[in-house]
Order: sequence, then structure tokens, then C-alpha cells
Amino acid sequence: MLLPFFVTLWFKKMKYLFIILLFAACKTKPTMQNDAVKLHAFRLKPGQDLKQEITSYVQQHKIEAGWIMTCVGSVTQYNLRFANQPEGNKATGHFEIVSLVGTVSINGSHLHMSVSDSTGKTIGGHLLDSNLVYTTAEIVIGEGKQMVFTREKDGTTPWEELQVKPKQ
Repeated sequence: MLLPFFVTLWFKKMKYLFIILLFAACKTKPTMQNDAVKLHAFRLKPGQDLKQEITSYVQQHKIEAGWIMTCVGSVTQYNLRFANQPEGNKATGHFEIVSLVGTVSINGSHLHMSVSDSTGKTIGGHLLDSNLVYTTAEIVIGEGKQMVFTREKDGTTPWEELQVKPKQ
């Protein structure tokens, strides 16, 4: 009579062990380990050109495969190329950087930025030269140490597009 009671008790206690073991067995290895990512953080000051300074930093630190993790700050002038337009669009004033995203490499970069004005109206596009820092631009770049980014024509579009290659 006591045997079924002890078996039931044993199974109730073992189910927690089973759940823990199941979670441990299901843990997957990330595709990129933390030790394969290097972080770069820097600050731009008033009057500096956002794109030129990012490009200079990438060249100086020989970043082969990087991406913008975050950027906060402001500009007194933006220069963005809107979708499917041949030329950039400039405006002056005081604008908050609400987003800066893209890939960076010594082999070429591709960056997009959004800014908002004093009413919150937001505009964005392809980052060009002549985006001038107002108070600051705080930038964090992640660098993948296991790959190389290049920009090459691959026949899918008329432009040089991102190519991701393993680092040799």
C-alpha cells in the first residue's frame, strides 16, 4: 500500500529535476559569442560632421564588420537622401537624433538616420556628409571579429550591396 504513495511522491519531486534538465538540454549556443564582439563607444562634439567622424573612427580602428548599436544626440543641420531620390535634402535648426542605424566597415558603410524637430516631427533617410553635431552625439558601435563586411555589386541591384564573409 505504501509503495504507490512513495512512487507518486518520487515522480512529483523528480518532475522539477526533469524540467531543469530539459531547459539545460535545450539551451542553444548563440551564433556569435560575446567574446567575438568588441564594443566601441565615443562622443562627438559640437560642429563635428557625424558621417565623416564615424567613417574616420572606423578607419582608425580598422573595423571590418561593424554596426551602429545606438546613437543619441542632436544636430544643427541634417543632410539626408530620401528613398528613391538622387539628391540629398538639407535643413538647419535644432534636431534630436532619434535613430541612427547601419553597417560600418573599412570596406564601406551604409547608414540611415532619423531626426525630430522641436514639435516632434520626424524625418529620416540615408545619412550623407554635412550632418553637424549641435551639443553631442554619443555613439556605440559593435564589431564582429569573426567576419568581414564588403560592398560589391552582386547583380541583384545596380548598387554595391553588403557582402558578409567569414574572417580568414
